Amino acid sequence: MRQFDLPESALIFPAPLVTTPVHGSGGAHMDTVPEEVPVALAYNGIAHAVMLASPADLEDFGLGFSLSEGILEQAGELYELALQAGPQGVVVQMRIAQRRFAALKTRRRALAGRTGCGLCGVESLDQVARSLPRLAPPGSAIPATALQRALSQLDGMQPLHASTGGVHAAAWADRAGKLLAVREDVGRHNALDKLLGAMARQGIRPDDGFALVTSRASFEMVQKAAGCGIALLAAVSAPTGFAIRLASETGLCLAGFVRPGRYTLYSHPEHVSD
Repeated sequence: MRQFDLPESALIFPAPLVTTPVHGSGGAHMDTVPEEVPVALAYNGIAHAVMLASPADLEDFGLGFSLSEGILEQAGELYELALQAGPQGVVVQMRIAQRRFAALKTRRRALAGRTGCGLCGVESLDQVARSLPRLAPPGSAIPATALQRALSQLDGMQPLHASTGGVHAAAWADRAGKLLAVREDVGRHNALDKLLGAMARQGIRPDDGFALVTSRASFEMVQKAAGCGIALLAAVSAPTGFAIRLASETGLCLAGFVRPGRYTLYSHPEHVSD
């Protein structure tokens, strides 16, 4: 994958943090809040989706969204990527393999994304769930101590959250629980897409560790993870029933309420060892 050549003016982006005057119990002062901007995802010159996202790590977002939505089967099918900022938001311009672009046009999906919304724009119930291959079981179970180790590192690797308290994170840990990549966004789905894109760009294998997210585990979070080959998804909050059923069907181990000293396994508990 290489970058498109764009004029210098196209590379000026909004900052992920903004300051604003506020009034409250502590009086008047300046506060820092997370920014969100419309991000249009365009393939071979055709706009496909518009999401609201944090204006950071958008190269990872473009690739991760393409993989998690099944638009691309592998990262090598993305040939070029460029970010173009304007007064209305940011456009992620991507040139992809022609056969993948033809398949995309056949799907005729038009998403109208909102923060944290995973299925906006799906036109019928038949489009909600897509066929996913069953995940191969891991060679050995991941120790439960790895979940705790990953959790203990996460706070220190969330600079946007530390400044605002208002963004989600998705992290990738190796089998020992060492965090190798963390991405943040105002939307939990976006954070996971950014992580998936970062992993693909860095050559991190999705079958050799686990993902940890600072949100609930919804159906689409499981669908994105399983679709990209992740066999263990750990969330600090609760899963939904729909997410648990999909995890069970695809062979994904779904952990919820991963907090200091505790966790709950909702599917395939054999993937985690005490």
